[in-house]
Amino acid sequence: MKRSTFLKAMIATATLAAMPVVASAQDTIKIGEINHYKRMAAFAGPYKQGIELALEEINAAGGVLGKPLEFIFRDDQGEPGEAIKIAEELMTREGAVMLTGTILSNVGLAISSFAGEKGYVYLASEPLADSLVWGAGNKYTFRLRASTYMQAAMLAEAAANTDAKKFATIAPNYAYGKDAVAAFKENLLRLKPDVEFVAEQWPGVFKIDAGAEVQALERAKPDAIYNVTFGTDLAKFVRQGTDRGLFEGRQVFGLLSGEPEYLDPLGDEAPEGWIVTGYPWYDLKDGPGGDFVAAYQARWDDYPRVGSLVGYMAVQSIAAALTKAGSTDSDAIQAAFEDLQVATPLGDISYRSIDNQSTAGAYVGTTALRDGKGVMVNWSYKTGADYLPSDEDVRKLRPAE
Repeated sequence: MKRSTFLKAMIATATLAAMPVVASAQDTIKIGEINHYKRMAAFAGPYKQGIELALEEINAAGGVLGKPLEFIFRDDQGEPGEAIKIAEELMTREGAVMLTGTILSNVGLAISSFAGEKGYVYLASEPLADSLVWGAGNKYTFRLRASTYMQAAMLAEAAANTDAKKFATIAPNYAYGKDAVAAFKENLLRLKPDVEFVAEQWPGVFKIDAGAEVQALERAKPDAIYNVTFGTDLAKFVRQGTDRGLFEGRQVFGLLSGEPEYLDPLGDEAPEGWIVTGYPWYDLKDGPGGDFVAAYQARWDDYPRVGSLVGYMAVQSIAAALTKAGSTDSDAIQAAFEDLQVATPLGDISYRSIDNQSTAGAYVGTTALRDGKGVMVNWSYKTGADYLPSDEDVRKLRPAE
């Protein structure tokens, strides 16, 4: 179904069936959006533009439940404590009916805990730590993006098809990095039991000593490297690793390393031949993915990043949940999110009732240089539902509700 058709159908349903049960006297339906707009401006900026594009489209089509949808944007400075304070203000003073946002997993986990305690619905749009929907999961927290487990499993599948036997890993030393390495190991050992992990490096997030990390990895003499660094840490690691020959003759698997947010700043220094997850927007011409790219470029005179896509899909998900709920009551929204079906630029996704994780997938491909910039080639889209653990395993991972 085309995006425009989906939006019209969704709004028509809301207007005809759900509008009479809306009790709020507000002129708009408010959503509290919390993010690290100053600390991570290069990532949060495109994300906000994706949100604004979706809001414009939905509101132009009539809004949700007969009212315009409004996002209240707040900056948490990347601090969990500040995020919780803002969340409380958004829900009790600003009249927000639910919360969304955050990029950093530690902040997302803090808001999730708060939402679970207070009974507020929280759509974790970008944080990737697996514990968000498993070990620390609660009924009010849902996650949009493909998790670390899902994307690591995609890369492990690719790694299992190589001749590499000895692997080394490098990841930031916090929840996201720990989960990403654990998931890669679990999935690769299941697919290829004879592999060996010969080194693990854990630099502090945004505090990498890249020269020392590269030396440590080289001493281990791995056949392949699994890299989870991102942002400025990734740039430093790539430059030091290239200068010192770390990547020569070795296959590198990079979680998120094909995303424009992280690949573009490297310019012609972008690595070639890495197998990565990312977003090849430049090759998306047809279908829902191509429609989104064209609409985003027309609106912003810029190309979309992964954040742009996630922001757009977050609004789609929230509008669909409100429409299904027919209400702005927290418990009604929570119930609506369970098994919610949403038509997105990635195709149709759903939010699994067993763990509140969406089935949004990710693109996997190989890095290359094109016109002096890093891109993904030979890519394919991996459906998220194919890389999630079984219901039986999820029940062991997630607290009983």
